[in-house]
Amino acid sequence: MESQFCSSFPRFLLLIILASILGCYSEAITGGGIATYWGQNTREGRLTAACATGKFQIINIGFLSTFGNGRPPQVNLTRHCSPVSNGCRNVSVGVLNCRNDGVKVMLSIGGPHGSYFLSSAAEAVDLADYIWNNFLGGHSTSLRPFGDVPLDGVDFRIERVEFSHYYAMVARRLHDYGRQSNRKVYLTAAPGCRFPDKYLTESLHTGLFDYVWVRFFDDRQCRYDSVNPSGFWWSWMRWTHSIPARKFYLGIPASEEAGDGYVAPEVLIKEVLPFVKRFTSYGGVMLFDLSNDVQTNYSSIISNRV
Repeated sequence: MESQFCSSFPRFLLLIILASILGCYSEAITGGGIATYWGQNTREGRLTAACATGKFQIINIGFLSTFGNGRPPQVNLTRHCSPVSNGCRNVSVGVLNCRNDGVKVMLSIGGPHGSYFLSSAAEAVDLADYIWNNFLGGHSTSLRPFGDVPLDGVDFRIERVEFSHYYAMVARRLHDYGRQSNRKVYLTAAPGCRFPDKYLTESLHTGLFDYVWVRFFDDRQCRYDSVNPSGFWWSWMRWTHSIPARKFYLGIPASEEAGDGYVAPEVLIKEVLPFVKRFTSYGGVMLFDLSNDVQTNYSSIISNRV
């Protein structure tokens, strides 16, 4: 272990020097919060209970995973509820309880599965209008899938490459809706760690995104590796320096089952957090997802160290 550390130390030092020159590194340790995803597994429990733990700053409800190609947008919350039969309106109770607990709740669009596709500017406008009127501050002509309590914003987890530049139009339109109504619409994104992300590059360069949780898993080039962490270091550097977002979160699996790139909590605390927390744009850790966190209790282990 000593030889590995010594061999990597000069490069680590170079990273710190470079980060200092770029103005994104601080001698002070920055504190952060924890974000996660909810909605894909019943073992994660109710939204209200998740927010009541006091461990999470932001929860993404995932996913709005059907839209485009003439199809009406549809939310998939697996076995939690069925929005088709208006069975998800009780989610608004959880959203309201989360708000009272100081937790922001986002609607996550896209996801690793589902059938979504934007092939024109008109479809982008239609999607933004649907989201605004059915999940945010607008008014729908039909029953809103989650009831009348508005969410705080929209999370972009796009993993389909076709015509991805239209998502920048969705982001701009949602931002404009919020500005016109004097209501803050938070925009967040979950790109893969390989820079640049081929699905969200144009969207992220709009400068409209508040939080970006970079997914440092399922990609051997940039996930964290204790033996050779340089790929991770350089990836984190590029994201935090190149994208004009308010804060960056370290996205990691909450269990070994959740993704290739799991980092044990003790390794995260000793090796990873001391590096990322010294960047002024550090925002915290994103755990994927709540159902896995329930099994490992990962958030509880790291909550006082994030």
